[in-house]
Amino acid sequence: MIQAQRKRNWTAAEDETIRKLRSEGATWARIASALSLSRYRVMEHGRRIGAERPRPEVVEAEAPDRPPLPAGHPLTWDLLTSGTVLEGSKYPLPVFLN
Repeated sequence: MIQAQRKRNWTAAEDETIRKLRSEGATWARIASALSLSRYRVMEHGRRIGAERPRPEVVEAEAPDRPPLPAGHPLTWDLLTSGTVLEGSKYPLPVFLN
């Protein structure tokens, strides 16, 4: 049997905590944990008071008419090898002089 939730009187400090943490990008679970409340209850109240995550920054795309970069271009090679055992190595064919 589902029990009805009792009405909760939210304080201004709790509202401010929800808004602050949410504006910093915190998840509802983290905020609920900080307030020792259920995630669902915090989500409902947070939405009611307008606590939203910041929107991600929009990065402008490159010009769509730019020709493709050739194989081994330093920019693309670095992107492909970043975080791998090849990171920092030069392209194996002598196409570009790094």
